[in-house]
Amino acid sequence: MAYSSPAAVRRAASVHVQNQQMSNSSSVTEFLLLAFADTRELQLLHFALFLGIYLATLLRNGLILSAIACDHRLHTPMYFFLLNLALLDLGSISTTLPKAMTNSLWDIRAISYQGCVAQVFLSVFLITAEFYVLTIMAYDRYVAICKPLHYGSLLGSRACAQMAAAAWGSGFLHGVLHTANTFSLPLCQGNVVDHFFCEIPQILKLSCSDAYLREVGFIAFSFSLGLGCFVFIVVSYVQIFRAVLRIPSQQGLHKAFSTCLPHLAVVSLFVRTIMFAGVKPPATSSLYMDFAVAVLYLVVPPAVNPLIYSMRNQELKHALKKLFQFSSRSY
Repeated sequence: MAYSSPAAVRRAASVHVQNQQMSNSSSVTEFLLLAFADTRELQLLHFALFLGIYLATLLRNGLILSAIACDHRLHTPMYFFLLNLALLDLGSISTTLPKAMTNSLWDIRAISYQGCVAQVFLSVFLITAEFYVLTIMAYDRYVAICKPLHYGSLLGSRACAQMAAAAWGSGFLHGVLHTANTFSLPLCQGNVVDHFFCEIPQILKLSCSDAYLREVGFIAFSFSLGLGCFVFIVVSYVQIFRAVLRIPSQQGLHKAFSTCLPHLAVVSLFVRTIMFAGVKPPATSSLYMDFAVAVLYLVVPPAVNPLIYSMRNQELKHALKKLFQFSSRSY
């Protein structure tokens, strides 16, 4: 009878466990998402509610895009970045909500492996790019109010295009890194995702490897970059408000506030929802709490941002009015 040393037995057991983990991971071809509700009536109610929100969001952001594209007076850096923000909002809400509505309507829970990968990638990509665009918009307001004589040279068409491309490119890179790292982990805890869409923390819960700490490191790095952007926005607005309070004319003061306050409100909404999602104590976590938090940072900002920007912006209101008049004459 051959004798095997304890070390050899442990190595063999380790190899067997690793092979079993890889087998379980490779056998995952789909994930099961969390249903909105247990009863059919509540599922249809959720479908109708989110369909209304989704269509309203498409309409509002579509109007913003059309107004900026059609009115030459809005072909300025501020509205160029607002156009990018509207595009990112449309992409962000379209990443998760249509699939969730489809599942509620047809009473299904499955999402393919490739579909789950796409949701994670697009969510990280678009949310990251949106925060970078909001940071650039703060810089735009800072230059416009604190350095108006240098506005044309600092924010020319080429500079604006480069900054927008950097925001989209950085978001894309973040999406690729986080998605590749998350789905390279072996999954051995089943395929049930405790959410109505695929997100990184829920996928990490299915991992059976300590390598998930590497993804935690990526998240910490991304958080530090986001914190840097947040500090930049805060410092920019401190300088802006100091300059605004020195404006002598009431008209100039009103114009400065009307262009800065909407952006500040959007940044505040975005940061607070993301922070609430990130710092929510695990002890208070529940399926309903996770659902409410996800709605806050995935659905509310894209739906509300167009309202915030069009509320006090007379130029945008005038462009939308002209757009409606042109549409009514066409029919």
